[in-house]
Amino acid sequence: MTAQLAPTETEAAPFATKLLIGNRWVSSESGESFATVNPTTGEEICQVAAADASDVENAVQAAREAFEHGLWRKMHASERGQLLYRLADHIEKNADALARLESLDNGKPVSVAKRVDVAKAVACYRYFAGWADKVQGKTIPIDGDFFCYTRHEPIGVVGQIIPWNYPMLMQAWKLAPALATGNTVVMKPAEQTPLSALRIGELIVEAGFPEGVVNLLPGFGPTAGAAIARHMDVDKVAFTGSTEVGRFILEAAAKSNLKRVTLELGGKSPNIIFHDTDLDEAVEGAHLGIFSNQGQICCAGSRVFVEENIYDQFVEKSVARARKRVVGDPFDLKTEQGPQVDQAQFDKVMGYIESGQSEGATLACGGKRVGDRGYFIAPTVFADVRDDMKIAREEIFGPVMSVIPFKNLEEVITRANRTIYGLAAGVWTRDIKKAHAIANGIRAGTVWVNCYNILDTRAPFGGFKQSGSGRELGEYGLQEYSEVKTVIIRL
Repeated sequence: MTAQLAPTETEAAPFATKLLIGNRWVSSESGESFATVNPTTGEEICQVAAADASDVENAVQAAREAFEHGLWRKMHASERGQLLYRLADHIEKNADALARLESLDNGKPVSVAKRVDVAKAVACYRYFAGWADKVQGKTIPIDGDFFCYTRHEPIGVVGQIIPWNYPMLMQAWKLAPALATGNTVVMKPAEQTPLSALRIGELIVEAGFPEGVVNLLPGFGPTAGAAIARHMDVDKVAFTGSTEVGRFILEAAAKSNLKRVTLELGGKSPNIIFHDTDLDEAVEGAHLGIFSNQGQICCAGSRVFVEENIYDQFVEKSVARARKRVVGDPFDLKTEQGPQVDQAQFDKVMGYIESGQSEGATLACGGKRVGDRGYFIAPTVFADVRDDMKIAREEIFGPVMSVIPFKNLEEVITRANRTIYGLAAGVWTRDIKKAHAIANGIRAGTVWVNCYNILDTRAPFGGFKQSGSGRELGEYGLQEYSEVKTVIIRL
């Protein structure tokens, strides 16, 4: 059931490598497994059980039994909240080992994994634990001699498919609101990064969650993921990942039981720099907006629009900052940027860099592999980027900044909106009128003013257009896991 990490990296903490179904760790029905790889070295960490459609069937049955007949439905809402609080405490107690595990499997710097991924996951579980006994309906004064009220009830069995860029945090974003509202869950972690999800599965069992409430199925999208999406007894699917896969999930839902679907998909977010801003702050903000998490973040500010009269200064300062960024061993506390998650993502990013050069953008810095093993890419800045270039249109999901000049407010709003995506945007200015004009004019789910990548469990997150549907986090996130029932009583 367990594999062992090198003691120097994780103090030899064991972690699960099988499927969690009905609070039991089991092998896949097929007996198949797959390798999860350390992106720092390219070497195999361990083999993990590979779920397929038969395992999804078993997990859905366990989740349905738990929802319809188990302790979960009978449990007081406050007790569900206490279980979520207990899980948060367990994660917090294991913060160091979880951060190292995340870094080993994903490649992000261990200091970031602990400060961001673990800490924000704990905050997410605690936030929704507090909501568990506060999911309330309304009384409605309808015409006639009637008493009308609404109940917010759980949807049922929820399928959840999470990505590899923030494995632990995305697990929390999905599990916490679903559990707080009384649903049961069948979750597929990303095949690139299953280990932290499985370790937290162990903590879920330790915390005392009833059998079948949370089921974890590591595996691949075309097998396990597709089986979840089309299963007739899954009442809702929540997915974070690419727009292409999001379309497949919508199609599968439509062809099966018209299950509810929420999607948090890709982005090509504009980060707009006006001349009246504090230039050094804007440079640092834009730097972190694209290079955080190795550029592997859906809301990355990858299109940096800069007003013409400060364009050259901005490029010069951004190149200098990018060259200072420390790329290397994720377990070195000085490291700012680790490797891309795997060979496929490394090759994809390098392909976009080649495209930028071939289409005429100026490679101001980076563009090269770092080291001779693992999947490291130097922070890359392109200048003289045009809107029609591939690097300005498509989501790269890597450490590549495209700097694009603009003339005025009206023009930049039009150009920023000229994309299929609408996940996020940023604006840097001292002029409050410009800030509001951008916030009102950009079609995106989140707009940051004089900051970037500020995400908080209390604030909803999601996209416009092909960046998805529905919202995660905050009170809005609870609504995505509840059905509203109207009750009318004749008096």
